Amino acid sequence: MSTIILGIESSCDETAAAVCKDGKIINNIIATQSIHESYGGVVPELASRAHQKNIIPVINEALTTAGITIQEINAIAYTQGPGLLGALLVGSSFAKSAALALGVPVIPVNHMQAHVLAHFIEDPKPEFPFLCLTVSGGHTQIVKVNNFLDMEIIGQTKDDAVGEAFDKCAKLLGVGYPGGPKVDKLAQKGNPKKFVFPQSDIPNLDYSFSGIKTAFMYFLRDEKKINDAFIEENINDLAASLQFTLIDMLFKKLKKAAKQERIKNIAIAGGVSANSGLRAHLQAEAKKYGWQVFIPKFEYCTDNAAMIATSGYYQFKAGKTGTLRDSPMPRMSFSQ
Repeated sequence: MSTIILGIESSCDETAAAVCKDGKIINNIIATQSIHESYGGVVPELASRAHQKNIIPVINEALTTAGITIQEINAIAYTQGPGLLGALLVGSSFAKSAALALGVPVIPVNHMQAHVLAHFIEDPKPEFPFLCLTVSGGHTQIVKVNNFLDMEIIGQTKDDAVGEAFDKCAKLLGVGYPGGPKVDKLAQKGNPKKFVFPQSDIPNLDYSFSGIKTAFMYFLRDEKKINDAFIEENINDLAASLQFTLIDMLFKKLKKAAKQERIKNIAIAGGVSANSGLRAHLQAEAKKYGWQVFIPKFEYCTDNAAMIATSGYYQFKAGKTGTLRDSPMPRMSFSQ
């Protein structure tokens, strides 16, 4: 008998649903909320309203294109956290209501753990143990992955995430939202060594990205005092130099972690892992250090339900399910 998991993702501004059958993802339906672009960032209340509007059509499309009925589902996995509380409530409320009506279990999923397990959606799949650099707008972590449900955060940002640094610096450049992809596109035409920005270096395997945001802001301010058109005249080089600095900061700690843990299976995950510069740098470092590297498809880097359904599948196999009393949690650990 087949095991069918419906996965629901609603942590931020993507309403998504996916069907997983016996560990294989059948589809990955995503509704993007474009309304936030005019505000220069995600507005939580608008995100929640959009989720309420989109969730039923998205789930209906996932079931229809998978060729199954909702009665055939064995369990419903949903993003429990971290994320925007109002957005999480929409997904969790639907999941619990549907599960109660169907008489099937719910499976709360850690959003960042799901990003790591996105590597098991398609081949090639990493062997355990491996290190995963999870990078997004809200998180920057080095995770030691021992098995599907045993993960240990061995390094993380102490303040801002690298994705936030990309977005905030992009706003200073005036390139719009979402900032990360726009900086990446501009950087491909620029000189990454044109400008040098200071890098914070804190103990152990942890990160700090608050300093570079401040340094970048004051650098632009001082240069504009001399030449008001400085940003416009150097936009590509500024983007390339900023991106180079942020990626260099990420890899200094990742290389240290790989050496410390004696692990050569290295993966990246999360929204920032879609960055072309990060991907290219990982491939270059792999050749230098003999790493076996794993990079998800672009569609599995950003927020999606395929990773939620996949994570739910492995939890279901291990007998780990939730209850209707579980609350959405904006912050949660990897511990199971």
